[in-house]
Amino acid sequence: MNALESQLDYAFGDAMPETGRTMEVAPGVRWLRMGLPFALNHINLWLLEDEVETPQGLQRGWTVVDCGIATDPTKQAWEAIFADELNGLPILRVLVTHCHPDHVGLADWLCRRWQAPLLMSAGDYAFARVMSAALPGAEGTAATPHFQRHGLADPETIATLQGRNNYYSELVPVVPYTYVRLQDGHTVRIGGRDWEIITGFGHSPEHVSLYCGELNALISGDMVLPRISTNVSVFAIEPESNPVQQFLDSLKKYAHLPADALVLPSHGKPFRGLHTRIDQLDEHHRLRLAEVLEACATPQTGVDILPVLFKRALDTHQLSFALGEAVAHLHKLWYDGALKRQLGEDGVYRFVAV
Repeated sequence: MNALESQLDYAFGDAMPETGRTMEVAPGVRWLRMGLPFALNHINLWLLEDEVETPQGLQRGWTVVDCGIATDPTKQAWEAIFADELNGLPILRVLVTHCHPDHVGLADWLCRRWQAPLLMSAGDYAFARVMSAALPGAEGTAATPHFQRHGLADPETIATLQGRNNYYSELVPVVPYTYVRLQDGHTVRIGGRDWEIITGFGHSPEHVSLYCGELNALISGDMVLPRISTNVSVFAIEPESNPVQQFLDSLKKYAHLPADALVLPSHGKPFRGLHTRIDQLDEHHRLRLAEVLEACATPQTGVDILPVLFKRALDTHQLSFALGEAVAHLHKLWYDGALKRQLGEDGVYRFVAV
């Protein structure tokens, strides 16, 4: 455990559910984990005891929060959950915090399997629909010139990125054609309890977190993670964005929550110490921005900034997110007026301190 982690209170220590099993973390709230084939090798999902009105009367069951990616191992893990962990009750609703594949990948499969509605924000639902329906090759066609404008020139890396043309649609093959909108400041009632909807930006178009005052529990999704700072990237679909600023502004929306709220993150372990962690995330980005600004004493591309922000070797999957994040920190300083952006004759953007 590093120094930052030691400032947090891990509510259940090192205990965690095995694949295909659940673990109760609050009354009516169960934790389950699904594997991921990335360096970040798991996602936490949640089952909430629920009840809905039907023509036949009140029906008891579960709301699923997030889904895992669309792979056979994930489906097999869900089948074990269905068989052993639902107490014979159905899944009534599928709630997705945001549009990234590990969260929405199996939403359509779950919704069809249980004839359950999908609940999402409008921004993330629309993005997921667009990305899952993209024409073959569209991702690489857009991403390659975007990263080249920020200094990517290595032919092997470019070829590898182009080879990942259908990355999103392979992990999210279908998104349900209808949904129920989740909106900031509103509440959604699940299992007789109100959950406050808190939207956040920078990591995804309109990320949803959920806070239940009765349980003093926050399902934080990817917005507040205990060990890592969530990815905030400038990608080809929105090349002029300022996601670091959006993310930092979004963290302020948790200020009214109790300091001892139980935080249920999408990656890592449940913890208490919400405000401490937000202060750590603010400081993390402040320090990274200072390092980037110092490096820009001479003109720098996004690729030039990679070793400033990332001291470890990066695989291809990590590289695209890391480069997007490097550009995001440059953009934050550029929008703040601390950097100038210059377009060279080679078609590459370089940033230099004012």
